[in-house]
Amino acid sequence: MPDSLPVRVALWAPLAESAHAVVDGERLPMTRASEIPEEAGRADASEVWIIDLPDGTDYLLSIDGGEPRPDPRSRWQPHGVHEASRTFDVNAHDWSDDGWRADDVLGHLFYELHLGTFTPEGTLDAAIGKLGYLRDLGVKVVELMPVAAFPGDRGWGYDGVALYAVQESYGGPAALQRFVDAAHAEGLAVCLDVVYNHFGPAGNYAPVFAPYFTEKHHSPWGAGINLDDEYSAGVRRFIVDNALHWLRDYHIDALRLDAVHALTDDSDHHILAELSDAVNAWESLSGHAATLIAESDLNDIATVTPTADGGLGMDGQWDDDIHHALHSYVTGETFGYYVDFGGAGALAKAITQVFVHDGSFSTFRGKDWGTKVPDSVDRRSFVAFTQNHDQIGNRALGDRPDERLPRGVIAAGEALLLIGPFTPMLFQGQEWGTTSRFQYFTDHDPELGRLVSQGRTDEFAEHGWEVIYGDDLVVPDPQALSTFEDSKLDWAELDDPDHRAFLDFHRRLIELREGNLRTEASGVSVDHGEGWFRMVNGPLTVLLAPHDDEVTVEEARAFVAAQYGDVRVADGRVTLGPRSVVVLAD
Repeated sequence: MPDSLPVRVALWAPLAESAHAVVDGERLPMTRASEIPEEAGRADASEVWIIDLPDGTDYLLSIDGGEPRPDPRSRWQPHGVHEASRTFDVNAHDWSDDGWRADDVLGHLFYELHLGTFTPEGTLDAAIGKLGYLRDLGVKVVELMPVAAFPGDRGWGYDGVALYAVQESYGGPAALQRFVDAAHAEGLAVCLDVVYNHFGPAGNYAPVFAPYFTEKHHSPWGAGINLDDEYSAGVRRFIVDNALHWLRDYHIDALRLDAVHALTDDSDHHILAELSDAVNAWESLSGHAATLIAESDLNDIATVTPTADGGLGMDGQWDDDIHHALHSYVTGETFGYYVDFGGAGALAKAITQVFVHDGSFSTFRGKDWGTKVPDSVDRRSFVAFTQNHDQIGNRALGDRPDERLPRGVIAAGEALLLIGPFTPMLFQGQEWGTTSRFQYFTDHDPELGRLVSQGRTDEFAEHGWEVIYGDDLVVPDPQALSTFEDSKLDWAELDDPDHRAFLDFHRRLIELREGNLRTEASGVSVDHGEGWFRMVNGPLTVLLAPHDDEVTVEEARAFVAAQYGDVRVADGRVTLGPRSVVVLAD
């Protein structure tokens, strides 16, 4: 074993009669935590087994003489998720961010990126080299797609199985600490995408040790996470502790919780409310700030309602309705889940009322959906986007709007996004109009990979994508290395004058946003007519004509703060050429 400081390994195994750590083939007995004085205060200490191992030790865990498996709470899986865990001293990093505090990230510009494709190298250390670029762009929060260890070397991260570990192909846990420290030095907060609604299909050894799942509930991934059945207290603590360890040990500023609508919990205290209360308590004790943002398909205002008022206590949530309304209005796409969107009326409702489906009938779902959002709710609580990993990567070809649409059409949507009242988010390369695709890619074993590839093809056959791509659509094979390589961001595009001009347009919009906008419902108004749409947000007005006709609109404001396309302002009128947009200011 390495000669270094010990690291405590704790295994929740409530039904086990014995537990061992296996190091170099030697079975080392673990001790019940209830037998250790400093652990005596834990109500479930008798269910937890512990052992101290030197930092950097490779080990497996075994209960009742069974086959040794990786640690469900492993911090490091240097050999992959099927092999030995390695102890990692989270306190070894010499942090340089003393005094850093990200109190209010909502309302500022988020930037979502996938570490494997953001740079040619695909690592956390390589991404550090781009932090200065993001700072200069005006980004305030860097949002990382999941880093929890998943099978193979490439993937989106939503197939994570070692939820406390950092993917080795990204650089492992020490690299994440270096990245966050470097981001804070640039004045950038870091948001991490975490997945608690399921484990990936390969390498999930947690059920070997404890009842992490229940047949009481089911999700699209199989048996539900055990949040309200027998022994659920240990699973709930696993989730809460995981969130706290990212905040405490990696100095993460915000967490984005994936698909929380799949967290079925019939207990009196929903897991999200429990998590919110735990994070709030940690904030009070530590003096640090943390933000919780949920992805939810439910359009339910309870998600961002404080727990004291009976809500789930999230600080913010992603808002797909804003994306759908914007995308459908500027592109004309109204198939699949866009069916209830597309017109100017739906866009106006999304901007002013947050949800298009706010109790109204959803054709795609075949039922009434959602709740209304009171005007008193801060619009910064809702994260808006025109692109993200889902809305690009879950298109049949993973293609960007820039591949198919005129640049002025895209610019119109960007202006509404960045001048709107919500928390805006860009997806890697969007700001310069990249045509780099972001496709769905995996690195599973051959048999599972074959099933994933076939499933992807079957899924898209039902979505009506032939409207866009034609009947000869061939969905990229997720398992093919080329699918991953083709998804890497092409930074060389920035050498092209057209891309540079679009980047400058975004920078100008971001500059206008900071310090000029109102985010309460009363601060934003919209109106629209044939071929045009107008949004007024405090001192700024956005006028767009995203389609093929020139339009003239009466408008009192005359100072042009930003524009894209042919725009003429004179005598209280604004004339917009086809596929153009202008931002006017007092």
